[in-house]
Amino acid sequence: MKNLLYLFGLNCLLIACGGGNNNTVNENPAAQEPVLNGGGVSSFTKVQPMTGIVVWDGNPNANSGAHTLEYSYMLFEDVVSEKGVYDWTVVENKLNDIASRNHQAIIRFRYAYVGQQTSVPKYIKDLPDYKETQGISEGRETWFPDWSHQELQDFTLEFYEKFAERYDHDNRLAFLQVGFGLWGEYHIYDGPFELGKTFPSKEYQTLFLNKMDALFTDLHWSISIDVEDGNVTPFRDNPSLLNLSFGLFDDSSMAEEHATVNEQRFKFLGLENRYVNNPIGGEFSYYTDHDQQNVLSPNGPHGESYESFIKRFHTTYMIGNDQYKYQSVDRIKEASINTGYKFEVTDFIKTNGTSKITVKNIGTAPIYYDAYLTINGHKATSSLKSLIPNQEKEFTIDYDGNEDLEIICNRLLSGQTIDFKRSF
Repeated sequence: MKNLLYLFGLNCLLIACGGGNNNTVNENPAAQEPVLNGGGVSSFTKVQPMTGIVVWDGNPNANSGAHTLEYSYMLFEDVVSEKGVYDWTVVENKLNDIASRNHQAIIRFRYAYVGQQTSVPKYIKDLPDYKETQGISEGRETWFPDWSHQELQDFTLEFYEKFAERYDHDNRLAFLQVGFGLWGEYHIYDGPFELGKTFPSKEYQTLFLNKMDALFTDLHWSISIDVEDGNVTPFRDNPSLLNLSFGLFDDSSMAEEHATVNEQRFKFLGLENRYVNNPIGGEFSYYTDHDQQNVLSPNGPHGESYESFIKRFHTTYMIGNDQYKYQSVDRIKEASINTGYKFEVTDFIKTNGTSKITVKNIGTAPIYYDAYLTINGHKATSSLKSLIPNQEKEFTIDYDGNEDLEIICNRLLSGQTIDFKRSF
């Protein structure tokens, strides 16, 4: 009995002194400061820069509020007609026009287009031993470059060297697409295909791809998933080319045979690792009218919604120029908002003169240019570019002021901003 009374008294003493109840100990409340910073949105109501559904630059709906990107083909002959003389006026006008709508550009230079002459510069076409091929593609008379000619090969490399010098760091330009064949899509699916003649040899393609990888240190360049075809390109013969830093575009996204054809190409090209550092884009399938009419329908054209599709393929942008024929502005904008990166700030702690901010990427892809959390000009010690979908990470700013929390990115136009969802 005495022992029981002794133990009871000892327990009461421990409780009175705070022992035996660690939950009541306040862990240095003075170390944490109140978070009074503004910034952020309660929900996403605008399309984020460098993401979303893309329209061509001449689309009358470009300013509907559903887009931040516009697409355009470009012609080599519009820049060069005489050897060594470059006039970038057409490119400048294009980029300035798109930027005037507070949008950024995706462009693709092409030589061959169904039913048209090539865009090979005049001085090359005038060479006596340069011989183009005239053929039929999609039932239309179409011309194909003479890739056996050294001058065309040399010019193409020089052109992109000059282009990179001028536009690698230009914030009017979000992404560059490159390629050979019809529309620059790495195929001549209908027409006179001959390696080394109407299409570059595999040796030249290898040289070109390595050159592109060396030229562009900032601007992201992409090629068609059709490069998987070993009869056309060198990737099957030389898998080391898969180590180059290129993005991908898929010009028949959501087509009926996507799972058996396109998806297999994505797998060969290493989608699951490639998307982490290189953008994945596409264009809605034109294989059938049904495809175009239903890509943004609840179940898509073939049983999968657009939102499910872009999540699987980590899509950043999707060309959908004709969607206004079939869908409302609200639906197109909704699809745009759901495409690409989206940041959510889930926690914000101030301690010892620093701000520790937890961010989750709730989008379908990373952001591909450096972007930083910032308070009053003080930016985080690491970039949001490292954040992949569904990943949550803590970022540190060596400052604890109460000004608005913002996201800055040097690749944006002056009128563009990146939102984040405020959940702290």
